[in-house]
Amino acid sequence: MFLYFDNAATTPVRPEAAQAALEAMTRGWGNPSSVYSFGAQAAAQVKQWRANVAGALGCLPEELSFTSCGTESDNWAIQAALELNRRKGRHIVTTAIEHAAVLEPCRALERQGYEVTYLQPDRQGHISLSALEAALRPDTVLVSMMLVNNELGSVLPVAQAAQAIRRSGCPALLHCDAVQGFLKLPFTPGALGVDLLSISGHKIHAPKGVGALYIRKGLKLPPLIRGGGQEGGLRSGTEATAQLAAFAAAARLGAESLNAGLAHMAALRREAARLLPERVPGLKILSPEDGAPHILAVTMPGYKSEVVVRFLSDRGIFLSSGSACHRGRPSHVFAALKLPKAELDGALRISFSYDTPSDSLPELAQALSAAHDALFPSLS
Repeated sequence: MFLYFDNAATTPVRPEAAQAALEAMTRGWGNPSSVYSFGAQAAAQVKQWRANVAGALGCLPEELSFTSCGTESDNWAIQAALELNRRKGRHIVTTAIEHAAVLEPCRALERQGYEVTYLQPDRQGHISLSALEAALRPDTVLVSMMLVNNELGSVLPVAQAAQAIRRSGCPALLHCDAVQGFLKLPFTPGALGVDLLSISGHKIHAPKGVGALYIRKGLKLPPLIRGGGQEGGLRSGTEATAQLAAFAAAARLGAESLNAGLAHMAALRREAARLLPERVPGLKILSPEDGAPHILAVTMPGYKSEVVVRFLSDRGIFLSSGSACHRGRPSHVFAALKLPKAELDGALRISFSYDTPSDSLPELAQALSAAHDALFPSLS
């Protein structure tokens, strides 16, 4: 038996999603591009799965293109936006706390001659709207701003950014990485005012290997992959029907129970923010009080977070020292907060799900307290 507090890294697959994938693999495995009835049945299923995910997201089915993951969706959105605006400028605005799936393409674009402005957060991970407004220029062609930061849970002002772009008159398209926001906050792409928005399956209890990109109706993106014309000609390749079936099931069920799930995660977050500083000497909360309900970042100043993570892992309790994508490197998100070194070294991320046990927090607090007593803090 173990306790899992790393749902921002990945989530367990819902049984219903796993069953949907199994049925797609064993009963409905026809190629959706085939003209005979078995293929037509698969094509009809893909159409329904697209409608299910679009319904959960709050957009039209024709505005949703399936991808392999959130990272692919982010990369596609950035490259496509720049291609569409290639004659209008070479300036990009993003934030210093974006996921690597946005930051790394931006760094590569800098090497190709683009200018990138990285908006800096405050000590709780908030991004200033006034800073964005000051950064916008007549040659700004893309703004990429995540909805929920994956390490702090801070909610960024995406809807306000859309309004600021329109007021400025610049030609920028707005992309939003909503991988950590989908089914964690109530929103729709239309209400946010975005042009492009990325989501991922494995963050909402679907398998790894599936995601989607919202493309605002009327926006004509260049194809990502050319070939047989799947996904409306934008991303060719035979559809991954098992993953799509599971994604659709997870999205539909998550949307149906959204209010209950959000309330459960928010209650866990509030209780953790109260209990952990009380039970663990020196522990501090890093996440903003108004953050997303499923992420709570804390620090044990002076302790090495990787050592604490291994200590807890040996006791069957799993959380992270930041984004799983860092693979042991210091988190650029926590570093951007300009924390003292002792707090930066001890940063941990706790993340919840709809199925995190309500009574699991005392055991987490006890384990962190034991780590405090058993491990040696750094002298640095």
